[in-house]
Amino acid sequence: MLRLSKLTDYAVVVLIRLAEGQRSGGEAVQTSPGISAITGVPEPTVAKVLKALAGSSMVASLRGARGGYRLLKPLTAISVADVIAAIDGPIALTACVDGQHGLCEVESMCAVKGRWDRVNDAIFQALSSITLADMREASVPPAFRIAGRVDARAE
Repeated sequence: MLRLSKLTDYAVVVLIRLAEGQRSGGEAVQTSPGISAITGVPEPTVAKVLKALAGSSMVASLRGARGGYRLLKPLTAISVADVIAAIDGPIALTACVDGQHGLCEVESMCAVKGRWDRVNDAIFQALSSITLADMREASVPPAFRIAGRVDARAE
């Protein structure tokens, strides 16, 4: 079964929360405990996710009395593939897809060697085509959506 890690799932939740805080006229800078309280994700997990996202230049970490985290890119510019790569590393279905040789016992005589690239590329393209703005929109029940509205102010 192909499944995203919980950390990647939480990263999407955290990024959307950061955008919602900025969008609703709230604080552009949010703290790890504050995000945890609103999302229900445990604070140590939020902190771990934010550190990884900061390392990938999706969020900025600000120190000091008014410190916290803020989103560096609009949600329209962050794909699901970007989040997966930031948290779990490159998307690779098999060891041979990500270029790691010697991890497969049958690599030298593999009948499908190199053929997983096509599958991996299709999954990568699909995940790259879905932005966090799309994910945020999908989380709003259809009855509450405003047709044709895309709010790019502080995504």
